[in-house]
Amino acid sequence: MRKTIYLFIAIMTVTLFASCERVAPNYAGVLMENYGKDGKTDFSIVSGKVSTWEWGTELFQVPLFDQRGAFAEAVILKAADNTEFKACPVYSYKVIKDRAIDVVFDNKHIGSFGDFMSSLEDNILEPRIYDLIKEESRKYKTDTLMADGGSLAFEKNLEQIVRKEFEDRGLELRSFSAQLEFSDKVREKIDSRNEVNTNISVLDQQIEEQKKRNELEQLRTEQALIQSRGLTKEILQKQFIDKWDGKTPLYGVVPDFLKLTK
Repeated sequence: MRKTIYLFIAIMTVTLFASCERVAPNYAGVLMENYGKDGKTDFSIVSGKVSTWEWGTELFQVPLFDQRGAFAEAVILKAADNTEFKACPVYSYKVIKDRAIDVVFDNKHIGSFGDFMSSLEDNILEPRIYDLIKEESRKYKTDTLMADGGSLAFEKNLEQIVRKEFEDRGLELRSFSAQLEFSDKVREKIDSRNEVNTNISVLDQQIEEQKKRNELEQLRTEQALIQSRGLTKEILQKQFIDKWDGKTPLYGVVPDFLKLTK
C-alpha cells in the first residue's frame, strides 16, 4: 500500500513538472486561465516557470523583439484604370510591451501551439494588409504609380494606414514596403503614352511661342499706326517750313500751303 502511495506521488510530481512551462528571455508570458471566460481578467503577465496543468489554462509566449514578415506569394492588384500589377509586401513590427495581453486576448483563437506570432501573421496580419493594399491601389491610376515618385507616394500613404491598423492591434510597425511590380507590357504602354505626352507638350510650347510672336508683331503694327496717325497735316507743314530756308528753289509739285502763302 505504501509503495502504491509513493508511486502515485511520484507520478503526480512528474506530471506537475511536465505541466510547467518556462517563459523565454525577452518574451512576455501571457497566462490564460478559466478558458478566458471572464474576459481580460482571466489573463495575466507571468515570468519564469508557469504551471499550466489546470484545465482551461494556456501560456502564450509573446516576443518583445522585432518580428519580420513577408508575403509568400505576390499579391495581384488592380489600379483605378483596371490595370493589373503585383505587390510583394515585406514588413517588420514588434509587440508593444504594455499591450501584450491585448494581443493575446484579441487573437487567442489562433492558439498558443507552435509559433504564436507566425500564426498571427498568417491568419490575422497579412490578410488585413492584403485588404488594405487592395483598397488603396484602387485610388491610383497606373501612370500615376509609375511616374517619378508615384509609387513612393503610394507606399508612404499605405504605410501610414498599415501603421494605424497595427497600433490598434497592440503592435508597433517598424518598417513596410509594398514592392510594386509592373509587367513589361504595362511598362511599354506607359512609356508609349509618356512619349506621346512629351511630344504634345513640345507642340504646345511651340504654339504658345508662336502666339507670343504674333502678339508682338501685332503690337508693333499697332504702334506704327499710332505713330503715323500722330503726324497730322499741320505737323508736316511745320516740319517742312522749319527745314526750308525760304530761298532754295522748289522743284516738282509745290505743296498747296506754299501756293497759298505766295
